[in-house]
Amino acid sequence: MEAELSSEETTRALDLLNQIEANPDISQASMADELGVAVGTINWYIKRLVSKGYVKVKRAQRKKLRYIITPEGIALRASLTVDYIRTSFDLYRRVRERAVKCLEELRFNGYTHVRIEGDGEVAEIIRLTCIEQGVALTNEEKMPVITIQGIKLALFLPNEEATNPSSTIIDNRGENGKSA
Repeated sequence: MEAELSSEETTRALDLLNQIEANPDISQASMADELGVAVGTINWYIKRLVSKGYVKVKRAQRKKLRYIITPEGIALRASLTVDYIRTSFDLYRRVRERAVKCLEELRFNGYTHVRIEGDGEVAEIIRLTCIEQGVALTNEEKMPVITIQGIKLALFLPNEEATNPSSTIIDNRGENGKSA
């Protein structure tokens, strides 16, 4: 199953397996609420997990089902978990490398302070990288700024216009020229 699924489907399968392990009597409606998807989507995934032999369904009561993860399902969950961790660390490393490149460009231009525009996990990685690299964080408008667009970072220096194409945009390319 894992080789046949997209990354979104893999994540969804992992989430479902984790929910079933935590509560084998959970309803599809509860799973849908937890994952923020339609009940029909949950039903499709469960049917797929059952057809692949990763989950068994037993009737607990007249209208109540119990989901049981098979040994194959446990192995799949372990494999998906390892893949998820590996992907997360790869993303962390890529963002960190991009942040270091921005900070090198910042220092090359004689600056020691930077402002960060954006939030979330990517901004946190940049903040930690700044601390590690000895670059002070500031909220001053006239200081250089690193803007976050997804996992792309752009460094704008104070004397540049925000739309200036010469600003440093850090967008490493991965294998086969795909955006990293």
